[in-house]
Amino acid sequence: MCGIAGLIRADRHGVSATLARMSEAIQHRGPDDLGYFLAAPGASHLGRQAPDDAGWRLGLAHRRLSILDLSEAGWQPMASADGRYVTVFNGEIYNYQELRAELAAAGHAFHTSSDTEVLLVAYRAWGEAALSRFVGMFAFALLDREANTLFLARDFFGIKPLFYSTFAGGLAFASEVKALLEVPEVGRQVAPGPLYDYLRFGLTDHGESTLLADVRQLLPGHCVTIRLDHPDQVAPAPYWRLDPTPRTDLSFDEATTRVRELFLDAVRLHLRSDVPVGAALSGGIDSSAIVMAMRALEPGVKLHTFSFITDDPAASEEHYMRLVAGAAGATMHEVTPRAEELVADLDDLIAAQDFPFGSTGIYAQFRVFRLARAAGITVMLDGQGADELLAGYRFHLSARLASLLRRGHWLEGARFTARAGGLLSSQGPRLFFQAGGLLLPPGLQAAARRLVGEELAPPWLEAGWFTRQGVALAQPHQARAREILREQLVQAVETTSLPALLRYEDRNSMHFGMESRVPFLTPALARFLLSLPEDYLVGPDGTSKAVFRAAMRGLVPD
Repeated sequence: MCGIAGLIRADRHGVSATLARMSEAIQHRGPDDLGYFLAAPGASHLGRQAPDDAGWRLGLAHRRLSILDLSEAGWQPMASADGRYVTVFNGEIYNYQELRAELAAAGHAFHTSSDTEVLLVAYRAWGEAALSRFVGMFAFALLDREANTLFLARDFFGIKPLFYSTFAGGLAFASEVKALLEVPEVGRQVAPGPLYDYLRFGLTDHGESTLLADVRQLLPGHCVTIRLDHPDQVAPAPYWRLDPTPRTDLSFDEATTRVRELFLDAVRLHLRSDVPVGAALSGGIDSSAIVMAMRALEPGVKLHTFSFITDDPAASEEHYMRLVAGAAGATMHEVTPRAEELVADLDDLIAAQDFPFGSTGIYAQFRVFRLARAAGITVMLDGQGADELLAGYRFHLSARLASLLRRGHWLEGARFTARAGGLLSSQGPRLFFQAGGLLLPPGLQAAARRLVGEELAPPWLEAGWFTRQGVALAQPHQARAREILREQLVQAVETTSLPALLRYEDRNSMHFGMESRVPFLTPALARFLLSLPEDYLVGPDGTSKAVFRAAMRGLVPD
């Protein structure tokens, strides 16, 4: 887990000095070490200092947070044995041991025990196809000095960030936008389209565009090969897509068994570390399942959990946190921030996040990571992604009902409304109304929004300014598929919810030099969950995460 940055300039002016400033801007991501690689025709430099400019055309920078192979051998930028490839890598490849064994059996030699070297050797052996064989979170740049290209890639779900900016004859990339803003050619002008989506819908992390017109992000599951003689020509392409194919060949019990197997295997891989590992514990089923799985897989390990506890008794889940911590034999650490502490930390929180966030609710997470770091924990496991994959939010009930109605299952829909409405304090009619909204043709959406006071251009928004900028005032997405809940979940993973949550998690953890791991977000588990029948996710009575709850019976306290 680290921070990376890179710069290519055709004019070869100031590459070294600018790269050093970029590296300094993300020092918090890798407090343990740093390194630079600089290159020009006929010359190169690899070391811990960026030497004075000597016509360097390309530079790579790395800030290290030591997790696997804590020795000097794990230092980056890392070059292949023959010097052809050089990489800067942020993240973890959890199945690196299995990949290493496969590559070694094919005759490839290794000189370290790091997953970074596995990445280098895997790319040399398999090229771009290596990406789909990784289980992990990653964003990396890999220089091919022989082919004169730079390869950028980002993991399947976008757990690890990678931003870039192009300008005449140049390219800059980094783990965080604050590093890109150290490059004089990168402007700070706002992008009107993303600004509208933020102001009207609260979206900040979706698609390639960002709130800054000059800054783009490499999409999850995408990669790009950039020619060094044309660094401003960037055309990313997907190497992996979620695209779950619905299946009906498994009974609920069979699906339950498979979910348990996939989940435990994911947690097992995410426990690989050469430093202490802890867990965030909220009291909900997701984090509770992770903690209990950690105990089942590592019976003898000293287990630490970290929790935010609200001082509002009506909202507190402290009882469930203590129940799980006790069952796991874990040492529980807790924090209850006060309002004045939020005020004192707010500037720091904003600086850490780079972009706006939806609410100050992320301050709880910010404080949990600070607490864990103070306790000497470097790696944390967290339940992020489970709500999006397993329909864990209340609004998913209306999407499930809309699916039933769209398919003509009116009687089943009425029964679902009567039973699930009870979970929402007898709000059955409201549930039905919300489902109807999802079924409206696109042409009627605007009128329906006006009726409920949710206009696409409300009075407080200066719609004329956005129209003059060419922005279409519309919803980011409207349901089209017969299975509306499944479509909604895929959209949540790819566009509307998870990207922002992963950004919050990455910046809050890395601000304190910590690695946060999210075991629900593995390709195998995500694809399987989203392929299941909708009623396996939301039960007939509106119970969320039905198949996962069943899979955790006997592992998590009832």
